[in-house]
Amino acid sequence: MTAPALLPLSGRRIPPLNLGPPSFPHHRATLRLSEKFILLLILSAFITLCFGAFFFLPDSSKHKRFDLGLEDVLIPHVDAHKGAKNPGGFLIHGPDEHRHREEEERLRNKIRADHEKALEEAKEKLKKSREEIRAEIQTEKNKVVQEMKIKEKKPLPPVPIPNLSGINGGDPEDDDIRKKREKIKEMMKHAWDNYRIYGWGHNELRPIAKKGHSTNIFGSSQMGATIVDALDTLYIMGLHDEFRDGQKWIEDSLDFSVNSEVSVFEVNIRFIGGLLAAYYLSGEEIFKIKAVQLAEKLLPAFNTPTGIPWAMVNLKSGVGRNWGWASAGSSILAEFGTLHMEFVHLSYLTGDPVYYKKVMHIRRLLQKMDRPNGLYPNYLNPRTGRWGQYHTSVGGLGDSFYEYLLKAWLMSDKTDLEARNMYDDAIEAIEKHLIKKSRGGLTFIGEWKNGHLEKKMGHLACFAGGMFALGADGSRNKAGHYLELGAEIARTCHESYDRTALKLGPESFKFDGAVEAVAVRQAEKYYILRPEVIETYWYLWRFTHDPRYRQWGWEAALAIEKYCRVSGGFSGVKDVYSSTPAHDDVQQSFFLAETLKYLYLLFSGDDLLPLDHWVFNTEAHPLPVLHLANTTLSGNPAVR
Repeated sequence: MTAPALLPLSGRRIPPLNLGPPSFPHHRATLRLSEKFILLLILSAFITLCFGAFFFLPDSSKHKRFDLGLEDVLIPHVDAHKGAKNPGGFLIHGPDEHRHREEEERLRNKIRADHEKALEEAKEKLKKSREEIRAEIQTEKNKVVQEMKIKEKKPLPPVPIPNLSGINGGDPEDDDIRKKREKIKEMMKHAWDNYRIYGWGHNELRPIAKKGHSTNIFGSSQMGATIVDALDTLYIMGLHDEFRDGQKWIEDSLDFSVNSEVSVFEVNIRFIGGLLAAYYLSGEEIFKIKAVQLAEKLLPAFNTPTGIPWAMVNLKSGVGRNWGWASAGSSILAEFGTLHMEFVHLSYLTGDPVYYKKVMHIRRLLQKMDRPNGLYPNYLNPRTGRWGQYHTSVGGLGDSFYEYLLKAWLMSDKTDLEARNMYDDAIEAIEKHLIKKSRGGLTFIGEWKNGHLEKKMGHLACFAGGMFALGADGSRNKAGHYLELGAEIARTCHESYDRTALKLGPESFKFDGAVEAVAVRQAEKYYILRPEVIETYWYLWRFTHDPRYRQWGWEAALAIEKYCRVSGGFSGVKDVYSSTPAHDDVQQSFFLAETLKYLYLLFSGDDLLPLDHWVFNTEAHPLPVLHLANTTLSGNPAVR
């Protein structure tokens, strides 16, 4: 599940006011001093200032001072055992004073010689043409870039690769199912090929305008989000030429040393999750290396008084902040609570426990906090460690936190009992306070706001049907109950699709009076190629093999093909209740990462990515189960 993109306010850039006198470009060259002469003046002034400061400031050796013992560090060519260092911090007398003065004179001469040498070098530089100087600068830049690339490609320590079964295969025996799977593969190729032509290197694609697209969750840089997000889907579908194209772009162009502010949550689930999945599936080291590079850039986001990370971080400066709209500067539960899977794998692959410790610190803090009615509010202030607004949801702002509690247990080969208990406690509170049945018999998950249940369910919350099914085995003697609850949620979400003109679900839908599973407000009637309903169909198919889930999934695939496909890819639609909808002209990266992947798996055999060996992150990137008893992760209960 992916949180909705948070778009910046639209507006025009205002040109800067010119309050100075009018300029006359054709006369400016004759009035301007030589650039070389100006540079010489600056250098001369700097050197004069240095010499003046050195010769005319008081001699520190003639006054009492406190010696900090740093001379041998700050001036390494001074021998600390030859009188330069004065540990007592008092006046120096006798032979020691004489040696001290000789040393100072030697330093003066050296500094004078260095200054003269620098001045001569500057004069030589200024004799060169602009083109020669630019060429030298470019050569130095290239040298630095090459050195960084060598550093980036430094191999990480070897670790035992987990048991990776079911990477290939899944060919269905039934001819009709095989044709449907091939159709999903063709849809993936249409989406990828058009992105390759019109949006390559951009984060996403505008398939109607046929150009690149991005939102503020990715910052201001072209980071190729669609490439990274789609890699594992390409690999699973056997589109290996396309996979290699994506790999080459990542090797040559994916750069995280950019001055760009990104969403920690989105970059973690899409980029780190996507790179790790590509590494495990293909074995190509570049994906692991890039994942670790990006993870290091995210660590400064955790530099808060509580250790709860900021929502956003600048990849270059490391400065973090939260969304301005989020309850008095709070961090969001679904964001800081959706890091565990990726960060545990990072510690596993690098041998560095820092990632594991970061997410375990978050867990420890949450365990200590009071929860109203046993529910986790969606907002937590990273400065004070206190809850923000009392708003709880299993849809946006809360969803994947609960998912990752369950999946932490599954990924640990069911040894992380702490995570399992936290999940069970949370789900029991959710079932008691949020899950209700409508007058028409539809089970839905509402939202708790300041002591009041809002009878509205979002498309994002539809993932919960699959989560309940996935967590049924291992629950507190309620396996059958949770499998049935998952099936009821799947039915409700299918109704939200079936009650529209396009047979595609709205962003959210209500259960007030006679209105059931239908969007009321115009702002809730859009469909942006979301995967959550199809995700639930796939999990329930895997656990029950009930043919209705394949039937419902195929209905959704046909609707996407009919109403969302355009010549330049796939686009979301603005009103699922209109038979002639307008398009939003965005091909989301998660459409390739999640929606098409879950559809492909729905029409594949269970031997493709079996759930006892793989756990899917919230962006549908498969990560292998880790037998943590065999690792050295710090603080792992299995190790102890």
